[in-house]
Amino acid sequence: MLHKIVEQKHREIELLKQQLDLKQAERLVMDLSPTRPFIDRLIHSHRPVSVIAEVKKASPSKGLIREDFDPLFIAQAYEEAQVDAMSVLTDVPFFQGSKEYLEQISQQCQVPIIRKDFLVDPLQVYEARLMGADCILLIAAILTSQQLAELSTLAKDLDLDVLIEVHNREELELVLTSTHPGIIGINNRNLKTFETSLSTTEELLKYVPTGLPVVSESGIHSSDDIRYLEGLGVRAVLVGEHFMRQQNIRLAVEELVGC
Repeated sequence: MLHKIVEQKHREIELLKQQLDLKQAERLVMDLSPTRPFIDRLIHSHRPVSVIAEVKKASPSKGLIREDFDPLFIAQAYEEAQVDAMSVLTDVPFFQGSKEYLEQISQQCQVPIIRKDFLVDPLQVYEARLMGADCILLIAAILTSQQLAELSTLAKDLDLDVLIEVHNREELELVLTSTHPGIIGINNRNLKTFETSLSTTEELLKYVPTGLPVVSESGIHSSDDIRYLEGLGVRAVLVGEHFMRQQNIRLAVEELVGC
């Protein structure tokens, strides 16, 4: 599945280059307002475990997750629940996301936002900054050491925070030897079976350097899960599907992670 997604991203990048070249992007970002601190917000949350709440309509593994999908309504419910940050899917063919969702939410909400997509090219980083993101996701499974270093450095130059996601020890070691991450995301989903297990976070935490904040991603559905991850020393969680399946999103956030 990842290979198929990356192939699609390269096709999208070719189309993007017809609309926006690097020189033009460099000029445009110079006029933008400063970003909102993403990592700092997670680290200094009033909650023991901070929360990144995801605006997510669908996924390849689950299909359509929320039928009555109104991205701005969802984002405003998250903001009312005082989430620490939001994740917005911008991938169209696989997750039914949209760049317009992120632009709209960024303009209407004050919570810092991470662009959730499959970034493999510098122009996508510029694009993220231009659409109003405060942070980007880099997925170690689809990037080389050189790409991780290049895209991380560019993001920081553009005043974007970077969350680097890993699924196993090999990817974690690649990240730690390629760049100096400000935060690490551990995805609990097995990319081959699509099954989730919080034990992935527990296992990989052993190899994360002391002091490096960790976000646990996927498979988080209950306050018991939150307490378990808090006991491991996890700094933040990323939750999407659980919130998207609830009728009252604000209440769902408060029940999972507190007010």
